[in-house]
Amino acid sequence: MNKKIIGSIFILISTILYCTRYISAAISGANAKSWSKEEFIAHLSYVPSSLMILSIIAMIIGLIYFITGLIDLKKQYNATNKNVES
Repeated sequence: MNKKIIGSIFILISTILYCTRYISAAISGANAKSWSKEEFIAHLSYVPSSLMILSIIAMIIGLIYFITGLIDLKKQYNATNKNVES
């Protein structure tokens, strides 16, 4: 599979994990009588930190794959142009 596609999939996974953290905090505070920034931060502290760690790892892997895919594409493009010029 293309490295750019794999990188994009990992970036999508990272985004989903990051959003899941906030959605989980919102669901845990759904029965709250009142909402405030401090209460939401308290509910956010109950969400496992592994979601943030996994999100960062997936983002780094995605960026590495995407950038190497772009570099490979540039090398392939330059090699094609050299053959055309010859």
